[in-house]
Amino acid sequence: SLDTRLAELVAQHLDALERNKRSPATMTTYRSTERAMKKYTQLRVGDATPGRLNAVLTTLKHEHGANIARHARTILRGALQIAVLDDVLDANPVAQVSRIESDDAPKGAPALDGLGLRTLLAQLRESQTCRDKDLIDPITILIATGLRRSELLALLWTDFNEKIGTLTASGKLVRESGKGLKRISKGKSRSATRTVALPGFAVAALLDRRDNSEDWRGELPMIFPSTSGTYRDPDNFNKQWRKVRDDLGVPDVTSHSFRKSMATAIDDAGLSARIGADQLGHSKVSMTQDTYMKRGKTHAVVADLMDRLMADS
Repeated sequence: SLDTRLAELVAQHLDALERNKRSPATMTTYRSTERAMKKYTQLRVGDATPGRLNAVLTTLKHEHGANIARHARTILRGALQIAVLDDVLDANPVAQVSRIESDDAPKGAPALDGLGLRTLLAQLRESQTCRDKDLIDPITILIATGLRRSELLALLWTDFNEKIGTLTASGKLVRESGKGLKRISKGKSRSATRTVALPGFAVAALLDRRDNSEDWRGELPMIFPSTSGTYRDPDNFNKQWRKVRDDLGVPDVTSHSFRKSMATAIDDAGLSARIGADQLGHSKVSMTQDTYMKRGKTHAVVADLMDRLMADS
């Protein structure tokens, strides 16, 4: 009814998303946003005018940042749609609320060119700290493939085909609220589950890692485990990388930089955007390409490109 509080509709909406198997990572974000919104969702449905909702979202942006405000807008739109479908409201008031814009343009992760990647890889191999923290092999594979961090740390040895030199991104790691870190056998989108060809330097790194009799990690099912033999937390991996990248001379380079570096290398080599989308597991390049061109190919040309790019190393 018009007297129903928004908090009740938000709870119903999020419960429905969970029943419909929305990704654990998304639900963790939405539940966190729900807590941030709590003091504002005591507003009644009948009082949820576009002006008042706009004021709520503006306040959330000021208190928690633009990302939380954007998530809150999405959640409120879904919640108030329940009232529309129950014929309590004629239209969804969130549809008339202004979009949330960031105050500052996102800086983004910088891409590295061939020289930058070769220099970084050489520095990684010379760093005892990177060796101790097991950063050399994971970063090598990120450079070679452009995988997402959550895909990289979910890799199993069964995903590696040494005979043909490929690696299959068969899942990802997510942190589910109340359950901790878990591996799920699906990617960010249908295109995320893919097989990529490996350049020679990446195949060599994986074979050395697996077959090194002095390295216990090659005996576990996952390629890049934690020190306790479980799946390695992507957030912890990120923290470890942040601590060493200043010493390596790349203070702004994140794990996402290697995806951008891969995309830049593909573009600079004159390869098609379709190849780039297949390599990086993007869901689409354009509607025409998605509808009329075959997707999901394994492109050996990308592995050849990375071998040429990294030849000096």
